[in-house]
Amino acid sequence: MRIDEYLDTLPENLLNGEDVQLPEKSLRSIFKFVKLTKDDIFYHLGCSDEKGIEIAVKEFQVEKAVGIDNNCEKIENAKKNLEEKQTKAELRCQDILDSDISDATVILFWFTDENITNQMLKKFEELKSDTRIITIWGPLPDCIPDKVDFPYIVNKVPFTKAKNMQEQLLAVFGVKCVDFVTAWEFAERYTKAIGSPEIKNDRFLTIIQTLVIWINAKKLGVACGEEIPESIQTYIKLMKMNFDIDFEPMLKE
Repeated sequence: MRIDEYLDTLPENLLNGEDVQLPEKSLRSIFKFVKLTKDDIFYHLGCSDEKGIEIAVKEFQVEKAVGIDNNCEKIENAKKNLEEKQTKAELRCQDILDSDISDATVILFWFTDENITNQMLKKFEELKSDTRIITIWGPLPDCIPDKVDFPYIVNKVPFTKAKNMQEQLLAVFGVKCVDFVTAWEFAERYTKAIGSPEIKNDRFLTIIQTLVIWINAKKLGVACGEEIPESIQTYIKLMKMNFDIDFEPMLKE
């Protein structure tokens, strides 16, 4: 099975960041990282449920919290949960592309669909200065992050544009090129950060993420060296032999 075929067997929301239930520990880490305070107006785009909004209001005492999601059933359930907990916040069933976010000071945005991200980037650029946009895994397109605690990344308005991929890579990973060790370290950080406490296959996910990071770096011309490292070759063979997941097509694209 090609890796793209394997990924097609996974729920779409796992791949694009939509409708993903971030663990509460991750939400707290994100809010501490971005230094969320009582003076902030917080927006959670693609919130799915009320957890992020509830933590922002109750524990970080933000001035205002707004959750936006296009799944109306989940928004209605989230509203009921907040009412039961007597938590005041605004929840909207709405497409984020159509949403008014002009008063935001902090936005949590976890979408990897290129079309959505590019359209939202234009909206973000119109926000007031010093508005912080939190992304997970990757920065906003062609932008240099203001803060990084991988996989959490903050870009601040007005955005600083990267001169090239290497400059953005250095800002995110702290290296000029990606080798196996870097790919593994950051894949592991990602798996631990967003995984639930009950996760049983974290090493399997880390291996997949490591291979995806390195192969993408290779395709973008920011991998270290021209040759495929022996460790990468070993894991590619392991995934093929033990799980029938083939990464070779990615290397040939």
